[in-house]
Amino acid sequence: MSYLPSAVLVLLGLALVAVFVVRLLRSAGRTRSAAEMTKAAVGDRSGLLRARSAALRVAVAERVPSTRRTRQEDSDASRSN
Repeated sequence: MSYLPSAVLVLLGLALVAVFVVRLLRSAGRTRSAAEMTKAAVGDRSGLLRARSAALRVAVAERVPSTRRTRQEDSDASRSN
């Protein structure tokens, strides 16, 4: 019966390790969830920023006349000469 206290201590130790592992996994799950939410929010904001900058480039291009000719304009100019 001298092994009984050792077995009880081993089982108690395993139970404590199991509790700590469960807590660790829950914490890791919450961290992963927070990271995914942050990644989605940053992705949404960067997408909006890209769309706004593209709209700004289009607006500036429409407002400022271009000094470059397009291929169509070049071919039209060479036909008329």
